[in-house]
Amino acid sequence: MNDNDKFDYVYSAPTEEQRKEIESIKSRYVSQLDVKDGLEQLRKLNGKVYRLPLAVAWTTGIAALLIFGLGITLVLQWHRIICGCLVGAAGILLMTGNYFLYRLLLKKRKDKYGKRIVELSDSLLDGDKR
Repeated sequence: MNDNDKFDYVYSAPTEEQRKEIESIKSRYVSQLDVKDGLEQLRKLNGKVYRLPLAVAWTTGIAALLIFGLGITLVLQWHRIICGCLVGAAGILLMTGNYFLYRLLLKKRKDKYGKRIVELSDSLLDGDKR
């Protein structure tokens, strides 16, 4: 074996003081980026849960209120008592059903996104303990 076939490798690990400094610098950047990104993801997922049920509830609630108002108008302005009472009752039923529709949509959205939200929340909270 000649000298050209030799392989020299020198390993030098950082000292304990250097390691602490490296970890300190790393933690200033990594944890803030992770928390910021994770918090944004958490906010987006929470928005996905509540946005659709609220939009549907507001839309059907306004439509139901307009139908109820039409029933009142039929009775008071055009003296169509039976027709106005039926239309007004339909508006009242839609307003009542609107709450149950909102709760149903909210439950389905919570079931769909809930597990991911809890996992992300736990990871963000566990990051604070470190």
